[in-house]
Amino acid sequence: MKIVRLPALAGLLAASLVAASASTAIERFATDPALAGWRAFGDTNLFQWDATNKVLDVTWDSTQTNSYYYLPLGRTYTMADGFCVQFDLQLTDAIALNSGSELAVGLLHFSDATNADFSRANVTSPNLCEFDYFPAYFYDGQPESASVDATLIDANLDYYFAYDNVVLNPGMTYRVLLIHEPGAGTITAQVCTNGQLVSSLPWPYGLPDGDFQLDTLAISSFQDDGYGDSILAHGTVGNLAFASPLPVGWVQIPAAGQVQFASDTHWLYTLEKTTDFQTWTPAAAAVFGNGANLRLQATNPPADRASYRVEAELP
Repeated sequence: MKIVRLPALAGLLAASLVAASASTAIERFATDPALAGWRAFGDTNLFQWDATNKVLDVTWDSTQTNSYYYLPLGRTYTMADGFCVQFDLQLTDAIALNSGSELAVGLLHFSDATNADFSRANVTSPNLCEFDYFPAYFYDGQPESASVDATLIDANLDYYFAYDNVVLNPGMTYRVLLIHEPGAGTITAQVCTNGQLVSSLPWPYGLPDGDFQLDTLAISSFQDDGYGDSILAHGTVGNLAFASPLPVGWVQIPAAGQVQFASDTHWLYTLEKTTDFQTWTPAAAAVFGNGANLRLQATNPPADRASYRVEAELP
């Protein structure tokens, strides 16, 4: 996972930060996830741990009841919290029937998501923050593009999403990153493959939402709308992680070529520099967070003015 946060102009001065308490859940599926607290709800046959390939085999079948492979996070996250979700997604196939439906991975509020009235297809699905993929489909005989979406639905069913018309090719592994900034009523996302950006989901839709409650990390297969608009997809999910707060928050600049911020021990941090905002290069060796204020110093700061940013990667 790579998250780029606030750029810092060399030469500015600011006070230090106090490291924030961090919560990180990482599931690499190297061992049986049930031993780490993962559970299944609904049609449990849709989710199978693949011990050989260290992934979770998933069938998204919206002809079945709402079904989740999920991990309780132990607390409720709201609009005030910053958090992110990362995972690797590889599809074997994904077929839309009639007007289609989505496959989803992200966050939900478990008591809402397991309520009998909860329906993603019929827009009675409060408290969701998720990545969605809609395969291409036909509407009134006309082709409609596939899309990747980052969706945020608040407690009052107001929703916001950002999207891009991107096809996820079978057999290719995509790394997906969802980011929620503290206090934001919106969500952003990136989709990459082989280290290259596929999409940053540039097209927003809807208005910023109100507050929400999220307490569960989940791979979700939602039931269809009852009119045959559905999805059948097979694939794998791996390297699934949740982190809060975000691994890089407000960056302070104690001296030229130097930055300081509250760090997390799970993350690898790299200080990068640029003089033109077109090309960024490492300014120092990558280091793991220390769980407190971490200070990064550029090895060879330029004589003239430069800009810096911090990149966080989950190894």
